Amino acid sequence: MRLRLPRWAAVTSVLAVLAGAGTWTAVAQDEPPPVQREDRALDLGGVRIDTSYFTGSGSGRRPAVLLAHGFGGSKDDVRPQAERLARDGYAVLTWSARGFGASGGEIGLNDPDHEVKDVGRLVDWLAARPEVLLDKAGDPRVGVTGASYGGAISLLAAGHDPRVDAIAPQITYWNLADALFPGGVYKKLWAGILFSMGADARGDACGRFTAEVCALKERVAVSGRPDAAARALLEARSPSAVADRIKVPTLVVQGQTDSLFTLDQSDALARALTANGAPVAVDWTAGGHDGGDRETGRVEDRIGAWFDRWLKRDASADTGPAFRVSRTGGVDSTDGRATLRAATADRYPGLRADTRALPLAGPAQRFTNPAGGAPPAVSAVPGLGGGLGGLSSSLGVGLALDFPGQHARFDAAPRTTPLRVTGTPTVRVKVTSGAPDGSAVLFAKVYDVGPGGRGQVLPSQLVTPVRVEDAGKGRSVTLTLPAIDHEVEAGHRLRLVVSATDLGYASPVATAGYTVAVEGPLTVPTAPAVTTQAAGLPWWVWGLPAAGLAVAAALLLTARRRAAGPPPDPALAAVPLQITGLSKKYKGGERYSVRDLSFRVEQGQVLGLLGPNGAGKTTTLRMLMGLITPDEGEIRVFGRAVRPGEPVLSRVGSFVEGSGFLPHLTGRENLELYWKATGRPAEDAHLDEALRIANLGGALQRAVRTYSQGMRQRLAIAQAMLGLPDLLILDEPTNGLDPPQIREMREVMIRYAAAGRTVIVSSHLLAEVEQSCTHLVVMDRGQLVQAGPVAEITGAGDTLLVTLGAPVTDALVEKVAALPGVGSAVRAEDGLLVRLDAPDGSAADATALIGDLVRLDVPLTGVGPHRRLEDAFLTLIGGSA
Repeated sequence: MRLRLPRWAAVTSVLAVLAGAGTWTAVAQDEPPPVQREDRALDLGGVRIDTSYFTGSGSGRRPAVLLAHGFGGSKDDVRPQAERLARDGYAVLTWSARGFGASGGEIGLNDPDHEVKDVGRLVDWLAARPEVLLDKAGDPRVGVTGASYGGAISLLAAGHDPRVDAIAPQITYWNLADALFPGGVYKKLWAGILFSMGADARGDACGRFTAEVCALKERVAVSGRPDAAARALLEARSPSAVADRIKVPTLVVQGQTDSLFTLDQSDALARALTANGAPVAVDWTAGGHDGGDRETGRVEDRIGAWFDRWLKRDASADTGPAFRVSRTGGVDSTDGRATLRAATADRYPGLRADTRALPLAGPAQRFTNPAGGAPPAVSAVPGLGGGLGGLSSSLGVGLALDFPGQHARFDAAPRTTPLRVTGTPTVRVKVTSGAPDGSAVLFAKVYDVGPGGRGQVLPSQLVTPVRVEDAGKGRSVTLTLPAIDHEVEAGHRLRLVVSATDLGYASPVATAGYTVAVEGPLTVPTAPAVTTQAAGLPWWVWGLPAAGLAVAAALLLTARRRAAGPPPDPALAAVPLQITGLSKKYKGGERYSVRDLSFRVEQGQVLGLLGPNGAGKTTTLRMLMGLITPDEGEIRVFGRAVRPGEPVLSRVGSFVEGSGFLPHLTGRENLELYWKATGRPAEDAHLDEALRIANLGGALQRAVRTYSQGMRQRLAIAQAMLGLPDLLILDEPTNGLDPPQIREMREVMIRYAAAGRTVIVSSHLLAEVEQSCTHLVVMDRGQLVQAGPVAEITGAGDTLLVTLGAPVTDALVEKVAALPGVGSAVRAEDGLLVRLDAPDGSAADATALIGDLVRLDVPLTGVGPHRRLEDAFLTLIGGSA
């Protein structure tokens, strides 16, 4: 450490006014300039406050920054940012607030008479420092920043001390009463976490809190309901109490995944300060108190630029846009982290910009608040729920649960186009309470629901609580839903859920019934002036496909000319596929993979290609697409013999061995690149029609690396359908899909064939084949076992279904099983399954059975054949199963 004696003497004399001797240390850094830190305990109003003072190299006076920590932390938490600001030319003072770290005193929740006055005394201390720039005697050029508890003190300092010149509060509150008692409901989970942070090792019930704060905690926690005194105390210690006095340049940083201090807190802050004439910029980060990416590096850069502009008075400093929101763009495949893209606007739009009305469907619904409020619905879980919620827009990841009988739900129509919601949706409902006092505590939220009702996601895991009074005879209220920034994809719908419970909040312990009916549409803000920046792509994302195209072109130019194939058969020009005597034995193999296979497929059919593993299904499909050459036989597509590269294959679309998508490209970009590689005109792709059939919606604008397995499969189907081929071939298209996704795939195939085209699908899911296919080809050991319509293959059998008009006893079932000609009788969901002894299940046997059942007084309503595809398949292939 190099300090000249005169300067050290001056510093010592100033510090002696406020405190005893301190300690100077040099902060080791890997790169210049070095930062010096002085750790000192200051006596502020009779309380010992632990501080650290940071300065960088260089001479002359510089602006100062007061850097505050969050609740439960200490000055050590902000040391890295303090060192960074010091290197950037600021004198930085950090401190542990009362009741935290090594400081004395008690926690008063930023009490103006204590914590806020402490900040004023720290400003006094800075004014006495010889390296701090002064605007006038006793008035240092100073900014204040901090997160959460520290963000609030920056606002309060600006409201109470006119010497503060600029502030940058982060993820903080404007009105603490509204934050902890939103809608008049106690936020018990977060309040419990905060008060536990103020506990001490002695196990004292009040911990390190002041007596009045402790009394508030005990009173509200026991009653589960905030009272007027509690609200008054918290409001008096909130920045909103000095709203008209905060007139300095303010950078407002708030988190989207934050159920403690939600975006409506920063909205009220920004509106109040703008009305005061202060320069204000608003930045919504991806993370928050619930977790997620706080974007620390970017935010600190912006705070530094903000102070450069307003403390150093550097007009060239880039302070960023008036409004910025971080939007999740998927997951980086290199490190698994969410990628973020900025959306900006020239002015802060607020939470109600450019609203759209979405009608909600659903009758009035009655539900119940359970005794004790348990089990509760789940929205955000601090430290977990919001972190997942930060990925909900792109990955469908979330944590939310509503119990049956405890909520009402109302759905908007599925979106035909994507919709970006930015702000607070609202809806008017009528609430009728069955509670003795006519009150109700409700929790409202809006879900994003995928096609078919699957994939329900709660954006940012947020819920709005509301207490409704005097609702015994019904009362109309407007629900202001949580502020979010979320894209609803095409094909998705918004769902309003009103619940009686939520894990994070106190709800009545007595059982009560509520009825809720919607009285208007769901009104959602869209903020169209907020535009998303385009994401740049690495050169190799486009370079590698281009290189691949160049190599492919070279191979085509140097390839040997194909041998002329047989002439087309005009009689088969309208037949999508005819296979005759097809055989294939792989080199070195001991048996044929396919042998003497023949069948025909007509237009409009959905043909299922069935067989056990090793039956030759995939080999057949590969020969059909010209990927491999048969040893014997012929394949004709629309009358033309198939050869590798045969032009008629342009009428065939296929998905056989995976899609090979480029993960950094969007779904649409992958499809466009694939079609471009075919060398065919762009207008022939019929891209929009293929995508409409595949039903991918807004996911097309996202990188493929963010897709689920089901979305990748549907994108692969869309790729196979480009150009709307007359013959579509799909090999195990449902692999890796869950039941709802399998159902969607079935609907895709049916829709495609409905236009007169033909689909061939190979699958091992017999129930799906039975529901989606019109015809079947069953193979075993490379040979054809049976071909024909599904009904023809499954229609014959020796098992009859006896449907019943009333339940029957076990004794009666035993009597049926003992009838002549009956092999067995067992209960089924729809009645009785009766297996006849006669192998063909003849009509004579069925007629005799009906007579016997009538004589036994069986309440039958019908008798008919019953044979599933699974039964037929196992019978056909025998031991190969």
